[in-house]
Amino acid sequence: MTAMSREVLSRSAPRPPRTVAYGAHPDQVVDLWPAPRPGAPLVLLVHGGFWRAEYDRRHVRPMANALAAHGYMVAVPEYRRTGTAGGGWPGTFDDVATAADAAPTLAAHYGADPARQVWVGHSAGGHLALWAASRHRLPPTSPWHAARPRTGVLCLAGCVSLSLAALWDLDGGAVRTLLGGPPGDVPERYAAADPGWLLPTELRVTLLHGTADAQVPAAMSRAYASRARRLGDAVALRELPGAEHFALIDPRSTVWPEALAAVADLAGAAPGES
Repeated sequence: MTAMSREVLSRSAPRPPRTVAYGAHPDQVVDLWPAPRPGAPLVLLVHGGFWRAEYDRRHVRPMANALAAHGYMVAVPEYRRTGTAGGGWPGTFDDVATAADAAPTLAAHYGADPARQVWVGHSAGGHLALWAASRHRLPPTSPWHAARPRTGVLCLAGCVSLSLAALWDLDGGAVRTLLGGPPGDVPERYAAADPGWLLPTELRVTLLHGTADAQVPAAMSRAYASRARRLGDAVALRELPGAEHFALIDPRSTVWPEALAAVADLAGAAPGES
């Protein structure tokens, strides 16, 4: 990881105008940048960090502020992570599901259009955003089952296959820590938590991935896109030559316009024209 790639993680940025709780735990909150004008699209932005407690929502504040400046309402949920009481299986998924289900209500209350939502996730947050949007594919008996959402999904360097993340041992066993073991030990958990097993989604999904990503190889997005397309989903994959892992959430990076354009495309409006 280069010094430049790390810089965005600690860069200071304005605090959110609002923070609201969705549960009793200190991590069960959503940072909000209300709609700058009535009917703006909502971006639900899920941070990454390999689901670990040492990474929290503060590192996506530069991105959240940049999106707000371009005319979007932005909601950044925090969630319990591994290393936090209640984090991992199933608490992390409980929290993300609750925050995602609250998105239409938050949009309406803070001036955005509930019908114009984009769920964006980076790295492990890409997994969580895509999983949250795919829950209509879970069995109706699942506590996380939900109706198909009215949203598009943008995964930025997304960890979109937990099975591959476990096989490749990404971040020293981060997925095994999240789910409590490898696929062979807890196959039912992978079946419920891995977006690659919840296809087809019948959603608009865009994957952006840098070819120089050392944290989550671009091959993961390729594998997800290939499987999704075989099953009939219209998944767009764009690989960004030379881009590393954190460039995709850095408004100062040369590839930031690609991320911004992808959000605008999924929102159905040009940035600043909502």
